Amino acid sequence: MKAAVLEQLEQMVVKEVERPSVDGDSILMKVEAVGICGSDIRIFRHGNNRVTLPQVLGHESAGRIVELGQNVTKFKIGDRISLGADVPCGECIFCEAGIGNNCQINYAMGYQFAGSFAEYVLLNKTMVNYGPIHKIPDHISYEEGALAEPLACVLNALELSNIKLGDSVVVIGAGPIGCMIIEVAKLMGATKVILVQRSRPRLEMAKQFGAHAYICSSEENAIERVLEETGGLGADVVITSNPSPEAQVDAIYMAKNRARVNFFGGLPKGKSMVTLDTNIIHYKELFVHGAHGSLPAHHQKAIDLIGSGVIDMKRYISHRYPLDEINQAISAAEDHVGMRIIVQP
Repeated sequence: MKAAVLEQLEQMVVKEVERPSVDGDSILMKVEAVGICGSDIRIFRHGNNRVTLPQVLGHESAGRIVELGQNVTKFKIGDRISLGADVPCGECIFCEAGIGNNCQINYAMGYQFAGSFAEYVLLNKTMVNYGPIHKIPDHISYEEGALAEPLACVLNALELSNIKLGDSVVVIGAGPIGCMIIEVAKLMGATKVILVQRSRPRLEMAKQFGAHAYICSSEENAIERVLEETGGLGADVVITSNPSPEAQVDAIYMAKNRARVNFFGGLPKGKSMVTLDTNIIHYKELFVHGAHGSLPAHHQKAIDLIGSGVIDMKRYISHRYPLDEINQAISAAEDHVGMRIIVQP
């Protein structure tokens, strides 16, 4: 089969590799669509301690089952399925508590397990038994199904931030994830969502997702504008959905007393040491937290939201590339030329 293999940092090669073999407990999926995530780009550029090269990346995917082992009873050949990324081990204290995205082994597709930048991907016993594999309705395209994975991460993040009816929410970063946050925050009851973005073209692109106020931080003081939009008090929830250390610094100044501040966007290697004025956290009694990945339950909820039409995932897909053009696809994603970039193996 054909696969895009990251052989060393910044060197991804499309080549023929052996098609995975199915054992009694595994599934082979023909990959029909896979999105490019910011974490794929970080691994491509900087690596990850959970990724041993050479490896096939790609964790936002959907396809159809073409083979499965005799012990697999939840699925059948021909099922259209979507995959999430985080795979609970199913045995540790965190997995037993139902928070498998905090599993200390932290298995994930495209990390320890070969991912979906390939014609086929193997879903092993751990993934089949504990991981996020869910059927998608016939009226959902594979592309839409693939993007259940990032939407699941958004659901996890906003549950952790405990968005309530009437909350004001600031989203810093107008990429696909930030725009999903806008939509889900409103569904959860936020009555004012403020979007902050440095790039004017990106901000204009994001206006289709229905925030209540838009701030271009390269043209005006975003902190002052957020305070103006919130009666001088700050927002109930502030979420950073970008890889900028400066956004994390600004977030605590945008927050209302007792607000929830969510550092959702991961930072690049070498830039994760951020200086914060902890007196502001102290005196405002802020709740500062992170959010990482999602649970299988979030992935199912994401598919339900897409399937019901509540979230129109087609709006998030801007570019499509064949697997042979994976390096061009990564460059396009890195240059923020559109919304989500889809690779079609």
